[in-house]
Amino acid sequence: MGWKVAAALVVANMIGTGVFTSLGFQLQDVTNTWSILLLWTLGGVMAITGAFCYAEIGSAINKSGGEYIFLSKLFNPLIGYLSGWISLTVGFAAPVALAAMALGVYLGNVLDINNALLAVSVILILSVIHSFNLNVSSRFQSFATWFKVLLVISLILIGLYYTEVDSALDFSNTWVTEILTPSFAIAFVYVSYSYTGWNAAAYVIEEIDKPRITLPKALVRGTILVTLLYVLLQFVFLKHGALGELQGQLDIGHVYATNLFGIQGAKTINILISFFLISGISAMIWVGPRVSQAMSKDYKVWHFLRKTNKNNLPVAAVWFQAVLSIIYVLTGTFESVLLYCGFILQLSAALTVTGVFVLRKKEPASAYFKTPFYPLLPIVFILFSIWVLIYLLIDKPLESIIGLIILVVGVLTYFINKKVSKYS
Repeated sequence: MGWKVAAALVVANMIGTGVFTSLGFQLQDVTNTWSILLLWTLGGVMAITGAFCYAEIGSAINKSGGEYIFLSKLFNPLIGYLSGWISLTVGFAAPVALAAMALGVYLGNVLDINNALLAVSVILILSVIHSFNLNVSSRFQSFATWFKVLLVISLILIGLYYTEVDSALDFSNTWVTEILTPSFAIAFVYVSYSYTGWNAAAYVIEEIDKPRITLPKALVRGTILVTLLYVLLQFVFLKHGALGELQGQLDIGHVYATNLFGIQGAKTINILISFFLISGISAMIWVGPRVSQAMSKDYKVWHFLRKTNKNNLPVAAVWFQAVLSIIYVLTGTFESVLLYCGFILQLSAALTVTGVFVLRKKEPASAYFKTPFYPLLPIVFILFSIWVLIYLLIDKPLESIIGLIILVVGVLTYFINKKVSKYS
């Protein structure tokens, strides 16, 4: 694929649940408009910085698989295994659960059905579809990508055009003190989760033409486009919703739509956003099991995930991920799942970016893509990550500990695999 197709893959993976759900949680403690817009701009800067670093590592290693391959080669097999473990248990299953939970709330505004029941039903139905027919999946995904971008652009243009009635916009000087608070760092976790997917093209490097040139173009340009859309969308959400209406709300898009289009019009927007979320769930149910299946080929303890059906679809991995997603839906709140998922994913990305320094020592003369402004960009990304992780540990210790426990269990399964391999 060329850079345009690869960039479309980045955009498709980035635009997801967080942009329609996280603003309400941020506004609980951070209310100044400059602070909110700065959060979303910083999220984009961090994603772009990470994209440059991943482009360097990816063009040098030139193997599909993302962090699993990168960390295995740059550090050691245990670190690589843990990144695979994160993908297996959290990286896809938790975002599927989050998107399904958000869908339950949005569609629950239209249908008189329990939100959790809606979330579980969608996971089961889409898992069945991905277990039987790949043609339907691929066509649906292609259409859904363009639909997502057009929906976001339409909401932005409508929001910019209409005059606000009730507004949460606040352009006072309170942002000066807000950005120095722990709450600002926690709010950044929601933002950084919303930007996950900027590294999507790194998972399919072997399918990209001339990765040394194409990969950085796809990662950086795709991320810049999404950053612009994200910042503008948060602005129109603030423009068309009173602060009290938005604070703590999961279905921010519903508040926006109700204020602009009334109750009946909001139902239509809720259905459109629900379709948007279904496309994200479908994408992760499609891609996630392929990562799990790849890991199962290298580690005997996960061999049961290799099972395919007559159409060569990884049904065991699909249903393993579905069960994990349903467990997340039934046992956690949206906020708690997002926070410990965000903690682990931030840690994994920071470790991968650290690999740029290792790469430069190992292959200083190679002709791969070089991160501009080295070593400034990787240092900025790592410092941002440390800042977020420290404040998460201080302010949200339970969610952070859950994230660390998941990693500890991953280490245990690594050594269990060694024993299984030794005696088999």
